[in-house]
Amino acid sequence: MLIVVADPNVVPHRERFEAIVPAGADIRWRIGGVPNADLRDAEVFVGSRFDAEMARTAEKLRLIHVAGAGTDKIDFGSLPPDVLVANTFHHGRSIAEYVVASAVMLRRGFLAQDRSLRDNVWASPVYDSAIAQPPLFGDAHIGFVGFGHIGLRSWNLLRTFGCTAAAVTGSGQVSGDTGLRWTGDTSDLNRLLRECDVAVVSAPLNSHTEGMIGASQLEELGPEGVLINVGRGPLVQEQALYDALANGVIKGAAIDVWYHYPTDGGRGAPSDLPFAQLSNVLMTPHTSGVTSDTFTGRVDEVAANISRLQRGEPLRNLVTP
Repeated sequence: MLIVVADPNVVPHRERFEAIVPAGADIRWRIGGVPNADLRDAEVFVGSRFDAEMARTAEKLRLIHVAGAGTDKIDFGSLPPDVLVANTFHHGRSIAEYVVASAVMLRRGFLAQDRSLRDNVWASPVYDSAIAQPPLFGDAHIGFVGFGHIGLRSWNLLRTFGCTAAAVTGSGQVSGDTGLRWTGDTSDLNRLLRECDVAVVSAPLNSHTEGMIGASQLEELGPEGVLINVGRGPLVQEQALYDALANGVIKGAAIDVWYHYPTDGGRGAPSDLPFAQLSNVLMTPHTSGVTSDTFTGRVDEVAANISRLQRGEPLRNLVTP
């Protein structure tokens, strides 16, 4: 079995990966580019991008395995019907830590205080009576826009502070006894944002959810509200978000998912709009789920799925177009 690995996030766990895949497998690490000769003979491709040209070259391909959740860069339409596509998750715990850290930072005003103190301004009610004493973070009500594994992991941490929460999902349902105050479908989105102090956005991006949060929804969140987007950038309308932050319509935002991504070299503006000039935004480069814990779990699952393929067993996390 020839396995081509083109995902750089797997490289730090190379020894672990090679120990789990079937013995005797020919593993080619092609992070900088995949030669046509390798692609032509590969039975398994591990990577996040697979286009039509690659599909035409790959003659023996049986499985494309993304070492992550997103399969939007896989050209499903160009694949033969017998080629399987799978993904993997394991980022729930890591993203939950990000959600909690950014929620506390923004809700308590620590981000603004940090930036003020760099200019020698002590932005504290102790020194400025115009600044209100912030509420305890544990008093916050959380609104989850989407409530899958990310939402559940985040809620399990947030509830230890004493927070309350509600959620909207595509179906209006969540599984298990979550301890949420209420759940609803996306028709309840405005109510959710009106009632919450912190909105955590982790819904999947599709034709129904793109742009679901716009100017009117951000107005519902209000001037003390905080938005945290760990789903996909376009779930929130770009111009509306910038305007809401710039004009104080909402208090602040943590944005980990963006509207533009670099193609090479890790450089490039994440938006056409000057979010970087705003003082009430925590900007991170899609790193909320990037920890060794995440990729250890992903490597284990990818390698285990390849072993199942070799044994003729059903694979886990198969993705259909």
